[in-house]
Amino acid sequence: MAATIKANIISFAMRKIVLAAACLSLTLISVLSCNKNKPAENKTPAKADLKLPEGFSATIIADSLGAVRHLAVNNQGDIYVKLNALKNGKGIIFLADTNHDGVMEQKSAFADYPGTGIRIKNGYLYSSSNSGVYRYKLNDKEEVADTSKAELLVKGLVDKKRDNSKSIALDDQGNLYVTVGSYNETCRKEGSGEGIPGCPLLDSVGGIWEFKADKPNQTYSDGVHYAKGLKNVVGIDWNSSTNSLFVMQHGRGPFDDKFPQYYTPEQSSELPAETMYELHKGDDAGWPFVYYDHFKKKKMLSPEYGGNGKKTVEDKYLNPIAAFPAHLAPNDLLFYTGNLFPAKYKNGAFIAFHNQSPQLKKGFLVAFVPFKNGKPSGDWEIFADNFSGVDLSKPSGPIKYRPMGIAQGPDGSLYVADDLKGTIFKITYSTNGK
Repeated sequence: MAATIKANIISFAMRKIVLAAACLSLTLISVLSCNKNKPAENKTPAKADLKLPEGFSATIIADSLGAVRHLAVNNQGDIYVKLNALKNGKGIIFLADTNHDGVMEQKSAFADYPGTGIRIKNGYLYSSSNSGVYRYKLNDKEEVADTSKAELLVKGLVDKKRDNSKSIALDDQGNLYVTVGSYNETCRKEGSGEGIPGCPLLDSVGGIWEFKADKPNQTYSDGVHYAKGLKNVVGIDWNSSTNSLFVMQHGRGPFDDKFPQYYTPEQSSELPAETMYELHKGDDAGWPFVYYDHFKKKKMLSPEYGGNGKKTVEDKYLNPIAAFPAHLAPNDLLFYTGNLFPAKYKNGAFIAFHNQSPQLKKGFLVAFVPFKNGKPSGDWEIFADNFSGVDLSKPSGPIKYRPMGIAQGPDGSLYVADDLKGTIFKITYSTNGK
């Protein structure tokens, strides 16, 4: 009988343990379920200490993303961010403000290649590596339907590490435009100040190539050499109001290293201009044979090809439509089509400058060029300043942010990406400045 009582006690104890475990499991499931369904905690976006025109304000909506380059915003206000260096093995970050509090929460990351260009067009996300271009099918919310399915559109473009970004733009006729910068700064012969006759590098770098936006596995031979004579273009945009392509060229490097008889170090720090071009098929902007002097407002013959700082070139090459001080590094270009900003900004050009100008003692800024009837209608101006966080005429500390990419949101807001801290700024406008 004692054995029977002992067995009943053990059996009862076991049932209590099983019941307790079941209750604990149910409790954990309930907690996990509640946490899963619990909305993201609301946060207040940090105000950005930028200098902006009256009525504009800026907030920081994402931070610490990595080596951010260009970005694209979909019709939901979600952001696709391209990285120039992989983060956790991924090269594109997708951000979404799921609870509409003004702060973007990282939702996912994909793509196993670094790069610069990223665009949304006709139901696809287009993204570049440093040697080609991919695209991804989007769903009705303009989210990538399957991140594992990347269609390779263009491959085999020159990548020798220097000035190797492949920025992209798309027109309204199914064409894709890709920039290919030159790894050779001036097309000089090795160890010499003399230029290579004819600069044969122009066959594969220093220009813009046109490809089909829906044809897989294209190479140079499938594309059209749309424009040449552009040392390094990172900022590029298709202007639908003019139905033409616009680009920002990085100017060449120093003159006085090989030609001190013609250029002082000061002149070398202030030349050549960073230039904006409106391009059409077959255009030649003249690199490496000429450069643009924004003081003289003339195209000048490069010293590698017989120039001396005084010889001009009048006709042969395309004239820029706007010029900016040297070494500002224009890294993105956007034509504003929204309705949020005042009328003066409509169809004008925003430019992200990634560096500073010795001439201006300013830099790390977003500039604006007003347009009217498809042409610049006034001088360029500084739109957003103080990304650096220091007085560049008397710097007292490290640079805080460097503008890299620009995109327009569905509400007409302007998004600016920084590649120093991986920060994204959102610039809005209100008549009361809030």
